[in-house]
Amino acid sequence: MTNDAFVVFGKMIRLMTCFGIWLCTFLSAQGSERPRARDFGVRVGVLEPGPLNAITDVPGVLVGQVTRIQGDSVRTGITAILPHAGNIFQDKVPAAVYVANGFGKLAGSTQVNELGNLESPIVLTNTLSVARAVDAILDYLLALPGNEKVASANAVVGETNDGFLNDIRARVIQPADVIAAIRNARGGPPAEGNVGAGTGTQCFGFKGGIGTASRRLPSALGGYLLGVLVQTNYGGTLQIGGAPVGVELDRYYLKQFKDTKQSGASADAQAGTFNKRAVLNGAGGSCMIVVATDAPLTHRNLMRLARRAVMGLARTGSSFSNGSGDYAIAFSTARSVRVRHQAEGGTESYEEVRNDAVSPLFEAAIEATEEAVYNSLFRAQTMTGFQGHKIDALPLDQVREILRKYGLLK
Repeated sequence: MTNDAFVVFGKMIRLMTCFGIWLCTFLSAQGSERPRARDFGVRVGVLEPGPLNAITDVPGVLVGQVTRIQGDSVRTGITAILPHAGNIFQDKVPAAVYVANGFGKLAGSTQVNELGNLESPIVLTNTLSVARAVDAILDYLLALPGNEKVASANAVVGETNDGFLNDIRARVIQPADVIAAIRNARGGPPAEGNVGAGTGTQCFGFKGGIGTASRRLPSALGGYLLGVLVQTNYGGTLQIGGAPVGVELDRYYLKQFKDTKQSGASADAQAGTFNKRAVLNGAGGSCMIVVATDAPLTHRNLMRLARRAVMGLARTGSSFSNGSGDYAIAFSTARSVRVRHQAEGGTESYEEVRNDAVSPLFEAAIEATEEAVYNSLFRAQTMTGFQGHKIDALPLDQVREILRKYGLLK
């Protein structure tokens, strides 16, 4: 064998080894299937879910994900949500962004709220990959047939910080990952838990991730579908159906101070035993909420809908801490309210749900967001990552007993 052949052979071996490590780590992270909240017996609210109980129940909505699990330190990914399969820039959808707490990097949000529409896929990733995701979306949009003369486009990218489990400074996400997630976006049930942008996240001190849920209004109320997808990475005190699950599991925000009070020790004396900055910030974290509906709504009522989605987050026990970037993006897929990039005439007219008929959609947004968060927790699995950090999955056997204790399960 020649020297050149040895070099090529060595490179192939290294490549196969890296792939093998990634594959083994990926399979280990997936493990056995864990149930969704509804399969576990948890029922949220009064409205029925759509067929998949997912954001993809909304006609036309597609979800694509790329998961990057490599070695012992890379735990991150991309989740892309498309309102329809066409050219989103040319066939924009009405949208709104609500900021509950703005400690985050939601690219493109100001134009969405200024013009009231969305002209790109929504991409979720980690904090230090936002710029690369924006660049990749621009590559994708500019290459679409019909966009040859486009000189300005608004890429929408949200994030949460997965730096505890993921070597976030390595910035492994590449434009090809983003474009792959967009191009591979499909209907059907999206994967949940340790996947895509939720690969390295945590929630309430347990492993978080991607979660989704949906609601269908009764036909007498329009029969509209509404779906939610969340990327959970925040703190607080977990509640499920009002049951104080976090307290019962002895893992919740400000626990140190409650224990200090019960023991009689002073808070000042206890202050040196924990990370005070982390406590004051609520242990950091963030949550991205994406709401889709086929109800004909324009920006103003989509903003109202986005606000209600955040109320669903509150029901789960979020503390909305100083260090938490909590955003809701809502859009409508209804054809009657879409915005053509180049339309004739100087006026537009829409047929929209009346103000006094949107309250059932508000309820749907609250319920679907709450259940999507639970799904992100129920489906996520224990993960070890960067610098040996480990986040345990929500212990479902213990949760079952707690929910039975509070009369939420038989």
